[in-house]
Amino acid sequence: MSEPWASLSVVAVSIVVLIAMVLRWKVPAFIALLVVALGTGIAFGAPPADVIAAVRKGTGEALGFVAVVIGLGAMLGGLLEASGGIGVLANRLLDAFGERRAPWALVVIGTLVGIPLFFDVGFIVLAPLVVTLSLRARRRVMYFALPLLAGLLTMHALLPPHPGPVAVAELIGTDYGLLALYGLACGIPAAVIAGPVFAVLAHGQSGFGEGGPPPRFDENAPAIAAIGFVPALGGMLIPLSLILLAALAGGVLPQGPSRSFLEFIGHPFTALILACAFVGLWLRLRLDAPLQTISDVMTRALAPAGLMVLVVGAGAAYKEVLIQSGAGEQITAAVSAFALAVPVFAFLLAAFVRVAQGSATVAMVTAAGLAAPLIAQAGLSPGQVALVTVSIGAGASVASHVNDTGFWLVKQYLGLTETQTFRSWTLSATIAGFVMFAIAMLLWSFT
Repeated sequence: MSEPWASLSVVAVSIVVLIAMVLRWKVPAFIALLVVALGTGIAFGAPPADVIAAVRKGTGEALGFVAVVIGLGAMLGGLLEASGGIGVLANRLLDAFGERRAPWALVVIGTLVGIPLFFDVGFIVLAPLVVTLSLRARRRVMYFALPLLAGLLTMHALLPPHPGPVAVAELIGTDYGLLALYGLACGIPAAVIAGPVFAVLAHGQSGFGEGGPPPRFDENAPAIAAIGFVPALGGMLIPLSLILLAALAGGVLPQGPSRSFLEFIGHPFTALILACAFVGLWLRLRLDAPLQTISDVMTRALAPAGLMVLVVGAGAAYKEVLIQSGAGEQITAAVSAFALAVPVFAFLLAAFVRVAQGSATVAMVTAAGLAAPLIAQAGLSPGQVALVTVSIGAGASVASHVNDTGFWLVKQYLGLTETQTFRSWTLSATIAGFVMFAIAMLLWSFT
């Protein structure tokens, strides 16, 4: 399609149909996403074979990483849950901070973990703790999940080594030191407002999940002797510590065997395997848990993970169809027709592409590529260029919805309905994006 508004119309209709299929007609999300992905590709005039190829490409690329992380994370969570490890961690956290202060502790954890970890990895590793906290405190799950998610989201959008900020910095020439400074200055308040503040104010609404356990908690799972606080904490910290160590090694060590080894054991795949091995061996050697019981727990944990993987893969297929259709470029052409200040243009452009095709990273790269000529012509200071980068990350954070794999990851992993996910996670992500942008604009006049 050659007209930007025609492309925008197709994208808008596809999103409306997808939402109607899932919410009104109760079509399983996996099927609805695949149907809409195929229909959208055909509506853009692509040959059917190319549409199928885009669906295969999007699904394959997403599952190549996400499926392994989800599977390993589910097995680690299953072991810690069956042995009472998650429960003892949740109890200690609530005892130390109190129920009222637990969301503040979680936003700090999410922010710190979110600096080096991808959003999905950090969430998958820490989600079992969040859900168990909700059961222990008898509060809805998003009361505890949103502070963690907000911290992870803001760091993923604003700080290196995440791919989106790095790509934007390279495209528009951002100074990494200033990006880190302004990213933290804008990201931390956004995480606080979109996380614990929003959770405390709105947790009584219907979008925060139910009081019962989500599907991945298996009441019929085999029981294992209590693992204790220290080994349970070790099981949670091993993957996080190894991934942090790998990120540090990549930044300070020269190329060589030591750096390669640390990056290998710090890859999410390896780190999660080592964490599962640690917990499994502790249960077997220290608590004399039967090997068959340990195996059964890990196998049962994969059952709900399979559904998560399928939904995330279908969401990635829809995203890939939108990317290959050129919808992002067409929408950009429509936005470019208006004369706007550089950070406002960058924010709106990233937000449009984010809403249209779902991927925050793709939205950031698209916006940066098109804003780069404007930045070069405007003669901005290094600080202003860094704030434009923040504005792009802010726009790419808003409105996580049905074409974003993160939406389905949160929905499936926390046992929410689609409506609940919209009312909690989507709204929180949008609040975070607008707060980041507002602070960036506030700082703009001082740079």
